Formats: sequence, C-alpha cells, structure tokens
Amino acid sequence: MSWKKERDLLIAETMAFVQSVTGGREETGRANGAFASGPAAESPALGELDLKLRPAPKPVAPIERVGSAEVSPAAVPAPRPIVPSEFTSEIRARVANFRAHQERFNREREQYFSATLERLRAAINEVTPPRPDK
Repeated sequence: MSWKKERDLLIAETMAFVQSVTGGREETGRANGAFASGPAAESPALGELDLKLRPAPKPVAPIERVGSAEVSPAAVPAPRPIVPSEFTSEIRARVANFRAHQERFNREREQYFSATLERLRAAINEVTPPRPDK
C-alpha cells in the first residue's frame, strides 16, 4: 500500500473516531480527501474500513461521602521505634570520614595558598624598583 493510501486511511479513521466521540458534530468534508493530493475517489469510504467503534461509556454515579468511624486511641497501634541498623551506622561513619577528608583538603589548600602568597610577597620585596633614567 502506498503512503498516500495509508495516510488517507489514517485520516478517515481519525475523523470517524472524532465523530463518534463528539457525536457527529465535526465537519465531514475534511475526511473526503481534503488532505489528499489526488482526487477524492482515492480515499476509501468509511464502510471499507474495519473500524469497531464502541459507544462512549456511561457517566459514573457520584461517590457519596460516608461518615467516619470513631476509633479509640487504644485501638491505634503505637509507632514502631526507629532502631539504627548496621546500614545506617555505616552510612553515618562514611559521611563522617568524608567530612574529615574534606576538612583536611581545605586545611592543606589554605596552607599551600598562604605559603605561595608569602613567597610571592618575598619575591616582590627583593626586586628593586627601576630607576628612571634621565
């Protein structure tokens, strides 16, 4: 089947679906080959398509609110206490190790920066300023 026929079949099928959903209020002129580049006779009639249309579902009855049942405080179970497991203690230990590692990196970076800055200042002070030649 050529792509034009497939396109026309898809358009006709879509229009049939739209008409079934909206109750036939849409225009049917577009389904009769308005999109086709060839004559309107190339587009198939809706009877040729194997469409199994189903009627729209009936609306569901609204849900009625039911009164809440009263529950005594004794009937509600107490919340389970949170016990730290091995997994959570391992996570906490890893986080603590990571923080210590980061603090060490920050200290080393600060020391390196201070040492570099001191060397730079010393190098600047050692250089004599140039004399203007007259």
